[in-house]
Amino acid sequence: MHQSPHPWHSPIHSSDKPLYLAIADAIADDLRGGRLVPGDRLPAQRALAEALSLDFTTVARGYQEAQRRGLIESRIGAGTFVRDAAPAPAAAPRPEPSVRNAPARRRADFSMNLPPEIEDPVLVARMQDGLAEVGRDLIDLLRYQEFGGLPEDRQAGADWLARRGLPVPVDRLLVCAGTHSALQGVLASLAKAGDVICAEALTYPGLRGLAAQQGLEVVGLAMDEDGILPDAFEEACRTRRPKALYCNPTLQNPTTITVPLERRRALLEVARRHGVAVIEDDAYGALPVDGPPPLAALAPELVFYIGGLAKALGAGLRVAYLVVPEARRVWQLSAYLRATTVMASPLTLALATRWIVDGTADAILDAVRAESAARQGFARSILPHAGQRSKPEAFHFWLRLPPDWSRSSFAATLRGANLGIVVSDAFAVNNPPPEAVRLCLGGCDAVETRHALEMIAHTLSQPPAFAAAFL
Repeated sequence: MHQSPHPWHSPIHSSDKPLYLAIADAIADDLRGGRLVPGDRLPAQRALAEALSLDFTTVARGYQEAQRRGLIESRIGAGTFVRDAAPAPAAAPRPEPSVRNAPARRRADFSMNLPPEIEDPVLVARMQDGLAEVGRDLIDLLRYQEFGGLPEDRQAGADWLARRGLPVPVDRLLVCAGTHSALQGVLASLAKAGDVICAEALTYPGLRGLAAQQGLEVVGLAMDEDGILPDAFEEACRTRRPKALYCNPTLQNPTTITVPLERRRALLEVARRHGVAVIEDDAYGALPVDGPPPLAALAPELVFYIGGLAKALGAGLRVAYLVVPEARRVWQLSAYLRATTVMASPLTLALATRWIVDGTADAILDAVRAESAARQGFARSILPHAGQRSKPEAFHFWLRLPPDWSRSSFAATLRGANLGIVVSDAFAVNNPPPEAVRLCLGGCDAVETRHALEMIAHTLSQPPAFAAAFL
């Protein structure tokens, strides 16, 4: 292996193509001409940008395009290398590619919040074994099943929530087709069109969408570094008489705030005093190893608790466990959810139950935690420190922008670089959105994530007009 010189200055700057495409073309030309061979290490992106008198972002896009074409590969901590013509043998047996599972290159997507995918071949094989075992009962799983889950599914859900610090009797637990479905049912059971519900000033966009669909008014409550301010909730209870408080108190989406124990107790005391139901969306609650107890553990008589698996184990595992304050509510919610979703997918539910029972779910969760912590580590080291808000266990990152940047110009610049993010407008309730964005670190592989973070950091280091000139 050797470091190859790249006399690309004239060919790139004389090309009539966008400069990032000219970089990828130059790599391809050098491969055809034998000036590059498999195993050659390419210059670091920042060094090449300086040598070619280009912006770092342009070089990063050029390398991304060359990687998309299968010409090069990046290795964390080692650099960027010309790929071998022959693909490396797979680490674990994989099914033959089909339309559904054929590999496809995609843009760097920091917009969808999902856990990092499992790459450990031993764990992947274990997950596949579980799927194969479930498939032995395929005919039964293609039939209609009792709504709310079979007894073994409810028990598995209760066991999973007990690990979160929430002991719950199975007669107060329903198995639902994902968090969104459960939230829709709870909102419908607590409020009617024209009623008010409270939420964080920056809250989950799905809550806003469901409320609009059902004709509910959402009142955003002021927050500090510990979450919703109890005084703001108290004032809203006195003046707006809300039917419920919705909150996402652990690794909150989008800010990553985890509400500490004393603040949780204070908010529950306000809700108890005013007779307001609490909807706890604990989508990320399984991720911290030593997080505070769920609201439902502190006030089981007040809280409708929703604990989904999609953010802990995999976005396609659309299973959520809904715990209601009293058993009689189970029948009311069952009727509504049966009418809207019929049942959770028996195939998906059987897989979730098996993984929980045999320990695979715990192994997946450990892997997600470890990879999330690694990605948060290099995100904190790469991005500007002044605007950061994150937690080691989260796979999303809240970034407040420097004074020169607006969220719209920042998003437009990154969109031109083929990188998707979500601006604060998607989360803001009532008040003007802050100049901030949410970055989701689980949607790409680790190499793509690092490259995208470097592009974001470099973009923020430049004035907006200068950065846009290179896109």
